[in-house]
Amino acid sequence: MGVLPCHRKGCENAMCDRLSPTHGYICGDCFEELVGLGPAVSIKKFMASEKQPHYEEAARARFNVEFPYT
Repeated sequence: MGVLPCHRKGCENAMCDRLSPTHGYICGDCFEELVGLGPAVSIKKFMASEKQPHYEEAARARFNVEFPYT
């Protein structure tokens, strides 16, 4: 089996195990983001959108600076 890259624009994840005959491979991170957007979202527009950094990780990094452990 070869590398199966996510077909979402800007996503560098590989070894994807979900495949749409229309939209190509999608990684677990992008799939969860897609699901979180709800059933009415356009899959075509989502796959063409640039992948954003994970919000929880970005928020944790920012707030850890503001509220460090004592």
